[in-house]
This record gives sequence, structure tokens and C-alpha cells, in this order.
Amino acid sequence: MKELIYHRHFLPALAKYAKQIAVIDGDYQATMQQHGDRVLRLSHALGAQLGLAKSDRFAVMAVNCHEFLELYHAAFLGAGVINPLNLRLAGKELDYIVRDSGTEVVFVDSYFAGAMADAMSASGEKSPIRKTVLIGDGDGPHDLRYEDLIDAAVLEVPPEPEEDDTAVLMYTGGTTGLPKGVVVSQRAEMLNWYHVGMVSGFKSRELFLMQTPIFHAAAIGTVLAIPVTGGTTVILPMFDPEAGMDLIEKHQVTATTMVPTMVALMLNHPNFKPEKIRCLKKLIYGASPMPSALLDRVQDMFPDLELHQGYGMTESSSVITWLGAEEHQEKRDNLRSVGRPLPGVELCIQDADGNILPTGERGEVCAKGGNYMTEYWNKPEATEEAFRDDWYHTGDAGYLDDEGYLYLVDRVKDMIVTGAENVYSVEVENAISTHEAVAQVAVIGIPHDVWGEAVHAIVVCHEGATATEADIIEHARASIAGYKVPKSVTFRSEPLPLSGALKVLKRELREPYWEGKDRRIG
Repeated sequence: MKELIYHRHFLPALAKYAKQIAVIDGDYQATMQQHGDRVLRLSHALGAQLGLAKSDRFAVMAVNCHEFLELYHAAFLGAGVINPLNLRLAGKELDYIVRDSGTEVVFVDSYFAGAMADAMSASGEKSPIRKTVLIGDGDGPHDLRYEDLIDAAVLEVPPEPEEDDTAVLMYTGGTTGLPKGVVVSQRAEMLNWYHVGMVSGFKSRELFLMQTPIFHAAAIGTVLAIPVTGGTTVILPMFDPEAGMDLIEKHQVTATTMVPTMVALMLNHPNFKPEKIRCLKKLIYGASPMPSALLDRVQDMFPDLELHQGYGMTESSSVITWLGAEEHQEKRDNLRSVGRPLPGVELCIQDADGNILPTGERGEVCAKGGNYMTEYWNKPEATEEAFRDDWYHTGDAGYLDDEGYLYLVDRVKDMIVTGAENVYSVEVENAISTHEAVAQVAVIGIPHDVWGEAVHAIVVCHEGATATEADIIEHARASIAGYKVPKSVTFRSEPLPLSGALKVLKRELREPYWEGKDRRIG
């Protein structure tokens, strides 16, 4: 009997939690039974009205909304392969992804319907999209509306998929080239859910605020888990710190996921009040390192808040290590880590030649597990390179301690090579982030005639606060070696540029300095 398919969780939950409120999206609310009915109708419509087979791809470009949640659940019931699109993609990237994936059906909301239509017509080639479905009450180029699709459909349970059937085709950000499509199976995603559940647990009837982008891999676990454990998903269309605080207070939200940038933006908002989010019992963070000063601030302000950190990537569906609440409460040195491997996951550190390094030595983080992707879509060479010697090569630099905790020091491509020394930008950022004036910081390597690269810091100060270049340099010098200290500092009045997943876009910060020059590292 198949177990690692979403049917095993979704269908029992329809009976067990039928009257429980499953979704709150602005003025829209649905019980689990109502949500389930819509998902089953949608599953039927994808095949009967849109002509999709279970292996056909459909794209979604929309802000967080209940319809996006329904489309995910229909995909995991085997009605098609969901291709969630990053909302910050440029027109050429959208055109490339739609054509590369073979997508013929696209779901869009009124915010992005025009951008999608423009992207598919800009090249002058015939668009491969045969149906555009418009989500919501707004307007934009479309062939039919989402609600009409639901209304005309039949309520029936779709046939069970196989465990190895593809559920998601998710394209990576393409920071070092064209985006790559990550093929994720039912089995991989269910295993990842089980792995996380073994160390964190999914409490029943959780009130969860969905404020990270649903198109991002980090959201899939809660997209799948919250409704089928009797929880309620409260949806914030796009992250806004004040709107997030208001929803947490209004609905007495008990759990949420945020990347560190989101945490900083909320705590630094002029209207932030700790009592507005005091109802939170659990905060899961990840996607990028949490600056030490920010983590200390959260723990001091909310000593009873359960903190969990997950680390992973799209290719791992998406978590491979976990740092749980107990470790956060102990406040040992391992708080600087991203935790230990989840059950079922193996980790090692390798050098550039593929040799496994001993405890404490820095190199590339490599992993194994049943939760990894099947392949990169239409890219066998890239797949082979990523899985060389049967290990997935993450592109992250780090080391393991003698208790198995993983410490990330940087993305390999973000490592700064100055003279004969390697400088890991995260370490420098942590040193600078503890300065009282600093709200955001990013550290990059910029060209230097003698050293090849020089350490350069880009700083955004708190509103009303000031600092000088000398202040930042001397503050960093107090906690890191001299060769790691920034040689120069730039101050910005506007926030650092962020990706759709709210990670700092260091590539954009580097570009002005490296234009017309060759950088050895990506």
C-alpha cells in the first residue's frame, strides 16, 4: 500500500476536521470541508476543463491567497504538476521558464496578469500558453476565471498518484545563470515532512500565519501540514511588517515562519509593540543566517517563544538540518549553527577534490537523503554535477563540530578571497550587526589591484541613527581578525535589495563594482 502520497493525509482530514476553519484570507473563510470540496472540484477541472494530465505542468503567478493553497493541494492529489513562479522574475526569465517547462496553462491574479502577458509576447515568438486562468475579482488578460472553473467542475476524488510521480517543478533563482527547474516527487516531499515532524512536531489546531511567499520551497511544508493537522492558515498576501503584526494580534496566531530579514523589519518597524505578537508560541526561521544580535534581541524580548531554525534548499524539498526549541533555550555556542541533520539525512564536508574533511575543517556542505529532488528539468549534466559521487553538493561552505552541528560560513560564491586568505561574509556581517546603529548589513568582495578582492560592507542604519565608516570598521575589529575587517563601508538610505524569498541580493550589490572585470568566484 502506498503511504508517501498526500491522499493519505488530506482525505482523512476532510472527515476528522470537517467543521474546523482551515483558511482565513482577508474576508474569505473556509472550513476544512469547504476547502476540501473546492480542491476536489479544482482537481477535476484541471483535467476535464483544462485538459491537463497528472504529469502536465501548470504555472501559478500570484500573491499569497487561498486559491494558491488550493492549487498546491490539487497538485499533490495528482491532478497536475504545479510550477510556482517567483514574483520578482524579469520578463525574459518568465518567458524562459514557461517555455522550458512546457507549461501550457497559467493561473495569475490581477497584479501579475499583465506582466505575464507582456513577458510571453516580448520575444515575438508564439506563446505556448493556451489557457490563462484569472484568480480573484480583478481584471487582466485571461481566458477564463478561477471561480467559473470551480463552479463548472464535478466533486470527485482524483486517482492516487504514484510515490515517484512529480508533484512540483520549482525553478531556482538563477543567480549564477539561467533558472534550473527542480523536479520534486510526492515521495521526496512527504519524506521531508516526516523528517521535520520527527524533530519539531506539528501540533493539531495550530493558528499559522502564512507570510513567507507561497511560491518559495520553504512554504511547502506548512502549506501541506497545517490544514491536515486541523490547523488554520491565516494568509498575508505579501509581507508587510505592520499588516503581519495586525493579523497575528487579530487572529491570535500561534505560529509563523519568517526569514531573518522579515524578523528585523518587524522589530524595527516604528509601530512595533511586543504585546501585539505576544500570542505567538512558535517562530520558525531560516533561508538565510540569523545575525547574532538579532537572535539575542528576539530571545531577550520573548523568552517563552519557541524558536526553531531550518536549513535546506529547493532541491531538498526543502529542509536538511534543524535547530530546535531546546537548543535555543540552552543558549549554547551551537546557536550559531543551523542544527543537526534531520532523521534520514546524512551530511559531510568535502574539499574541492571531493575528499571528505574531518570535524572542524571548512569545505562544501554535501548531503544525502530520500527527500532530494529527482533531477534538474531537462538538464542531465547539471543533475550529474550536483549529485557527483552520490552526494548532493549544496554550494554552501561550512563545517561540522564533534556533536554533528552544522555551521555555515557562507555561500561558496559569496566567499571573499583577499590575498591568500578566505573571508566568509557571514562572519563579518555578524560582527557588524551588533553595532547599535546598524539595521541591515551585507558584506561583499570588491576588486583590489593588490589583494584581488577587498572586504567591503554595505550598511543601512536604523531610522534616526548614524555611524561613520570608522565606527563600523573599529566595531568589527573588536571581534574578528584584522584581515576580515572591512577595508571600506558604504551607507545606504534605502533597504538592501531582496529576492522574492526576501534574501539579500548580493549579486546586485556586487555588479557595479565588478562591471567589466572578471571575478574568480561566481
